[in-house]
Amino acid sequence: MNSPLTLSLLDRSVLREGQTAAQALRDTVSLARYAEGLGFHRFWVSEHHGVPGIAGSAPTVLAAAVAGATSRIRVGTGGVMLPNHRPLVVAEQFAVLGSLFPGRIDMGLGRSVGFTRAVQEALGHTVRDADDFPEQLAELLDLMRGEGERRPGVLVQPADGLPVPPFVLALGAGARIAAEAGLPVVVGGVHDRARLLAAVAEYRDAFKPSPWRDEPYVVVAAPVAVGTTAEEAREMLAAESWSLARARTLGAFPPLAPPEAVRAAPMTARQRSLFEQARAGHLAGTEDEAREALHELVAATGADEVLVTASAHNPALLRASLAGLARVAGLAGPPGADPTD
Repeated sequence: MNSPLTLSLLDRSVLREGQTAAQALRDTVSLARYAEGLGFHRFWVSEHHGVPGIAGSAPTVLAAAVAGATSRIRVGTGGVMLPNHRPLVVAEQFAVLGSLFPGRIDMGLGRSVGFTRAVQEALGHTVRDADDFPEQLAELLDLMRGEGERRPGVLVQPADGLPVPPFVLALGAGARIAAEAGLPVVVGGVHDRARLLAAVAEYRDAFKPSPWRDEPYVVVAAPVAVGTTAEEAREMLAAESWSLARARTLGAFPPLAPPEAVRAAPMTARQRSLFEQARAGHLAGTEDEAREALHELVAATGADEVLVTASAHNPALLRASLAGLARVAGLAGPPGADPTD
C-alpha cells in the first residue's frame, strides 16, 4: 500500500480469565487512548447482552466514556442493535453524544437481537423483530434529520447534536438495506471471501444516493494481528476463536483463555471445526505478511476502510500488534503523541 490506509478499531470489551468486567471496560477506554495516539481513524464499541465473557452491554454509555477520555479519534458503535430499542431513544442517545463531542461521533447500527431466547425475552423481542429493521432504520434516520415525516410532532433533543453519521453493519440482507438507505456499510465475514465479495458487489450495485452519502462507502471488518513471528500473531487471535467455538456449542461466550490453555483444550469435532473456521478468517502474521494480506483484502474488496476486530488474552501483545498495524498502514499519530501512554 503506497498511500496510508484508513484503519479503525472495534473493541468488544472482552474479559480475560480472572478479570472483572469493570476492568475490561476500563481497558477499553485505555485502549482507545492508545489507538488515538497511533493515528487510528475510529474507535467503536459493541452491544452484547447477558454474555459472560463480554462486558460491553451499553454501547452509547461506553462510547461516552471513550469520547470523554480522548480528544481527536472518532468514536462510535459497532453497533447498536436497533431491533432491541425504540428509534427515538437511539436518536436521543446519539444526539446527546453529538452535542457533547461534536464532529466525533458515529452511529453504527445492526439488526441482531439477543443471542439466547432468555435474553430475547428479557429485551422484549424475538428473532422475527430483525425483519423490521428497514422500517426502524427509516424512522431513525428521519428523526436524526429532524424531518418528522414518520413521527409528526416529535423533536429529537438536543437538536444541536445532530446529525450524526450512520453506518449499517451488514450480515445477510444488511448490504442491500444499507445501499437502499444510501448509507456506509460495514461488512464482515472475511473467512468466507466469496460471500464477502458478493455482499460488497450487491451494495455497490444497489446504492442510492441519499442526504447522508452521494457515493458508496465500504468498511471491511476483519480480525488482524501483527506479531514478531507469524505464530505469535496467530496465537494472539486464537483465544477469541476458542471462546467463539465454545459459545456456538455450549451456549455462552466465556472469558478469553491464555494461549497454553487454548493449545491444551480438548475439543469436540464440532468445536474443532468452528475453531478452525474462525481462524481461517484471520489476517495474522509479521508486519510484511500483514501488509501483503491487507493489500490483497483492500484490492479485492475496494474497501475504503478496514475495521480491525482483534482481541487478545495478553493486553501487551494486543498493543504491540496495533503499533505494528499502524506502521503497516502508514498511520501517523498526532505530533507529540505518545502511543505508550
